[in-house]
Amino acid sequence: MKVWKLVSGILSIVLFVFVTFQSCAAGVANTLSENGEVSGTAGVMVAILMLAGGIVSIATRKSEKKGGNVALIVLFGLAAVVGLMNYGSYSDLVIWSVWCIINAVLAVVAIIRSRG
Repeated sequence: MKVWKLVSGILSIVLFVFVTFQSCAAGVANTLSENGEVSGTAGVMVAILMLAGGIVSIATRKSEKKGGNVALIVLFGLAAVVGLMNYGSYSDLVIWSVWCIINAVLAVVAIIRSRG
């Protein structure tokens, strides 16, 4: 699980850049079309939570305690919920939300594996 945490953390930090730029573009498009959607803002929130999750993932990769994995579940789980509830016209937000779900599930697996 240490390798997963390192790779997941690095990918989440790199994806933060892409999600942020896409979210800004979606926010501008939502504003210009005056459609009342908040998918751009939701995307920025998902990006920030992904960045935080990536940092926590890298920082706690060697830890044997559950605290880091619980933090990952909360951060990535919250990002997934925000993204899936507010994607609107910004359909790529579903992809980033699925990435967050995968990370949250693997953090649950890491907790279960550390018990035994």
